[in-house]
Amino acid sequence: MKILILAAGLGKRMKSKYPKVVHNVLGKPMINWVIETAKNLGKVGVVLGYKYEEVKKVILNNVEIFIQNEQLGTGHAVMCAKDFIDENDDLLILYGDVPFITVETLEKLKNEHEIKNNDVTILTAILENPSGYGRIIREGNKIRIVEEKDANDEIKRIKEINTGIYIFKGEFIKKNLANLNNKNAQEEYYLTDIISFSNKVSTVLVEDILEVTGINDKFQLALLEKEMRRRINTKLMLEGVRIIDPENVYIDATVKIGKDSIIYPFTFIEGETVIGEDCIIGPMTRIKDSKIGNNVKIIRSEVEKATIEDNVSVGPFSRLREGTHLKENVKIGNFVETKKSIVGTNSKAQHLTYLGDATIGNNVNIGAGTITCNYDGKNKHPTFIDDNAFIGSNSSLVAPVKIGKNSIIGAGSVITNNVPEDTLALGRARQINKEGWVKTKREENKNADSKK
Repeated sequence: MKILILAAGLGKRMKSKYPKVVHNVLGKPMINWVIETAKNLGKVGVVLGYKYEEVKKVILNNVEIFIQNEQLGTGHAVMCAKDFIDENDDLLILYGDVPFITVETLEKLKNEHEIKNNDVTILTAILENPSGYGRIIREGNKIRIVEEKDANDEIKRIKEINTGIYIFKGEFIKKNLANLNNKNAQEEYYLTDIISFSNKVSTVLVEDILEVTGINDKFQLALLEKEMRRRINTKLMLEGVRIIDPENVYIDATVKIGKDSIIYPFTFIEGETVIGEDCIIGPMTRIKDSKIGNNVKIIRSEVEKATIEDNVSVGPFSRLREGTHLKENVKIGNFVETKKSIVGTNSKAQHLTYLGDATIGNNVNIGAGTITCNYDGKNKHPTFIDDNAFIGSNSSLVAPVKIGKNSIIGAGSVITNNVPEDTLALGRARQINKEGWVKTKREENKNADSKK
């Protein structure tokens, strides 16, 4: 089967300078939800129109693209992709702004189509308020669809609606595209008109209306996202994850979380994140595209494109940036930032620290206020801290530099050269005490003021 996704519309109601189908839904462009589903069923083509260059930048690979320069209806959109249609293969029609259609529902539609040997099989739905939708009209063995703007009062009372999702025999649709006309209220070429050319038509009723709900404006986008998040959270809780306040936790559909982990409110878990068992996440935490082991605690922190092994604690107020790898039993404390750094087993940086382009061994203590000075204004440079080293508070390690095994860096040091193993390194000015200086200076200033 071939799948053609129609995504050429302007999306005026989105009130946006961006094409509707590139707006993110639960962390990814809405059109990519449809493409990912479609790829489970066959070869995929997409019809683009409004600002198509912007849409092409975000859509997934291995998709054929066709351009509809003028938006003259769904029938016209399919005409623009006529070279994609194979007479010997079925054609499934989907839409770039209907992101939550499932493979399971489309398989039911496909089975009905094949068993009945239909020319067309239509996915329909029952709505209590069908206003705005085309209605399914049954006349003996024939089925036709009447659009809302062309319907009389009797037809408008019908509650079974056309979702716009169909499977056509390739030979049938290719033959009948040429028979479409635009003699209707919209002066558009309706794909629905092709259905009236056949007596071999049947319908499949969708069970979950969310699957066929389109997104037309940002309010609908928010409503659909909210419902999908509710379902995602419900599924996770039934699988053994504890979510303290599901209405205030935001988890993408692609996220995986192990049982007995606890997610606190105001937490965002996004992208391809995997979290193990017995973790405590949040509150007020954001994790994206990261791999988290078992028994990890992350509190009031930001984590993106990082790897965290078992029994690690992070936060509060930590920021783990891309390329961070924390090994077992690491402790990263408040106001610590890491980037492209590996922190070895049992090491810790508890306070006010920046670790960039650093490789840190096992059992290392990073004192409060320590920074790796990894950028010289032009290039980034690495810092290496070997096992069992102790970095005193308020130290600056000017990269490239290596701190040897078992070495100690005195508090307040600026280290610009390598430090051998088992060495105490001090890189600060010698302290000088001038006793009585402050008292003398104060008296001088007092006398000067009295003479004014």
